[in-house]
Amino acid sequence: MLYAEFIGYAAACLTTSSFLPQAIKVVRTRDTSSLSLLMYVAFNAGVVLWLAYGLLRKDPVIIVANCVTIVLSVTILSIKTYNVIKKIDR
Repeated sequence: MLYAEFIGYAAACLTTSSFLPQAIKVVRTRDTSSLSLLMYVAFNAGVVLWLAYGLLRKDPVIIVANCVTIVLSVTILSIKTYNVIKKIDR
């Protein structure tokens, strides 16, 4: 079981940390023109469902990974949504 947990934590660290560079870039530049709003909406919905699944299973690997991922992804989605609304108002 120890190997399975190690693999789970390693996978969670890699997939979750993959959003960090994008989140940093978006926060710094506020440029989301090349990002798909629909993709980020769908992705965030999927992460929320994975988080719910982890909570139901009481699986700390899934819970922690998806809590961190949702923070990063919601940040990007929020800025993207703001930019879309701002563009419509012009």
